[in-house]
Amino acid sequence: MSDQHVTTDDSWVPDVCTLPTAERPLRLAEFDQFFRDAVRGADRLSTQHLRLHLDGAEQVEETARDLTARESSCCSFFAFDIARRSPDSLTLDVRVPTAHVDVLDALAERAISARVQR
Repeated sequence: MSDQHVTTDDSWVPDVCTLPTAERPLRLAEFDQFFRDAVRGADRLSTQHLRLHLDGAEQVEETARDLTARESSCCSFFAFDIARRSPDSLTLDVRVPTAHVDVLDALAERAISARVQR
């Protein structure tokens, strides 16, 4: 599927997100591209915890750190943790409080859907 078929619907974005509405489609497109390029697998460890298995490339880690830092600055309820367990193994853990499980559900769905499109 091409980039043109990726939805940029941000109706699931909570009101507490401080990213200006006009910038949200761009951020969603960045996440979708990252998911397509980097995600190799996903595990839902709990309702509040998603683990994404990423391509182990150094550039992927840099992109993940940049993207999650920017996302944390506007959606402070996200807790991101990037870990390199070996030279080829990189994970991104995403945690949210109970009140934002629906946001994590939507993020997980986007990650899996983008990965499948690859």
